Amino acid sequence: MTPHNEAQKEEIAKTVIMTGDPLRAKYIAENYFDDYKLVNTIRGMYCYTGLYKGKRITVMAHGMGIPSMGIYSYELFHFYDVDNIIRVGSCGAFSDKLKIFDIVLVDSSYTESNYAYTLDSKRCNIVSADENLNKCIEETAKEENISYVKGAVLCNECFDPYIPDKEAVIKRAPEDVELIASEMESFALFYNAKREEKRAACLLTVTDVPKEKKGVSAEERKTSLDKMIKLALETVTKIKE
Repeated sequence: MTPHNEAQKEEIAKTVIMTGDPLRAKYIAENYFDDYKLVNTIRGMYCYTGLYKGKRITVMAHGMGIPSMGIYSYELFHFYDVDNIIRVGSCGAFSDKLKIFDIVLVDSSYTESNYAYTLDSKRCNIVSADENLNKCIEETAKEENISYVKGAVLCNECFDPYIPDKEAVIKRAPEDVELIASEMESFALFYNAKREEKRAACLLTVTDVPKEKKGVSAEERKTSLDKMIKLALETVTKIKE
């Protein structure tokens, strides 16, 4: 147990699906899991452990932003001995190739945040997903005939639709980093995984295309990401523990 998670250690599976919205965690448990149990309610960050096709899996909310993801993923890796975390979330498109509801597999996450410097006094602003976990996701996507786009994302500290000059933010990224989308949590997840010698990946569904002024409702964000959720869950069934 931690100040943020009342679950007992044995109530958390070795592989965890994480999602920002607590209601999305509830949705996944209720619609995909058998024999599931609610194991955390502190701060409304719902956490459920159940069975998906016979595989024991935990789904937990992580809230919004780098600090929130930093807390919850660190505690799962460090105190609950979780080996793998796959984030399933939403993102805003930067690339013209991305459309509403396209799936993004994050290759690397770039941030202007001082998360790594604050935690470890390290000037680290880009970190990669686990290569083997991403490979497992790609193989699963091929088997399930689920298309995706793989690339680098901006892990932002501000909700990018509210930023007046998004192009300025993109231009500040290193020249060799082509950012295709923006979200707010993957850097902390990947950094904590590397730090704890664990594995992490991130799948995103495009819910905002600013250049086309297109987006989806809060209800759609909660319930219309099933293809991405299925990809994550099917991947977990293939992970050897």
